[in-house]
Amino acid sequence: MKANKYKLKKIKKRISFFSIVKNTGFYIFIFSVAIIVYVYINAISMKSPMPIKNISLAGNKHLTDDEIKTLAGIHTDEDLFTVSNKKICERLLKSPWLRSASVRKEFPATLSLSIEEEAPFALLDMNNRLFLIGENGKLLEEIKDDSIPFLPIITGDPFKEKDGFLEALKLVKAMNYKGFSSERDHIEIIVKKPHELTVTIDGNIVKMGAGGYEEKLVRFIELENYIKKTGLYVDYIDLRFANKAIVKPINDRMIE
Repeated sequence: MKANKYKLKKIKKRISFFSIVKNTGFYIFIFSVAIIVYVYINAISMKSPMPIKNISLAGNKHLTDDEIKTLAGIHTDEDLFTVSNKKICERLLKSPWLRSASVRKEFPATLSLSIEEEAPFALLDMNNRLFLIGENGKLLEEIKDDSIPFLPIITGDPFKEKDGFLEALKLVKAMNYKGFSSERDHIEIIVKKPHELTVTIDGNIVKMGAGGYEEKLVRFIELENYIKKTGLYVDYIDLRFANKAIVKPINDRMIE
């Protein structure tokens, strides 16, 4: 009988011990959660130990300072030490207007952004929509107002005539290099197959074909001067053949 009482007493002690341990563990858990919440709330409310006070920008001409800051996704009072230069550059380079970007931290309070923008290279007339494009053919933005800059116009669909579009870009580059574009009132390049590339220059239709553009432009200028002197009405000029030019007159009528 005494043995049974002893066993019962021992079991009760064990139950009491486990209850204490269980309750203690629960209270420790609640206390730990409370500490974590307290620390988190205070971390949010605490000011950065090294806040950004100045954002220095260099290289932007088309995009405004506010547009650059928005693209970068940074704000003053963020922690200069913890912001990621790599992530800022990645966000900036999502803009088609930006060719390159670099970020530098100037402690204690300045974040410096240096960018290189794409320069408007030509206009793309695609499906009756007008776009500014860069030198590599990248679409920069659609023009939706009447303020159209003077640039050579490439007409066609670069996604359907990729090779012809690349040749058109090469032609514009040759024109710009020789200062040809700035001397003209209207240049429109029709995108077709490379060997069918045609351009209208101040009313003159010129079959350019592919390649050798600098030499072809020299021949065009010589022919243009000849046409003006002789007063020919010209249907088109064909420069597709090496060291050769074909002038197709409308008729033999002279300009008075």
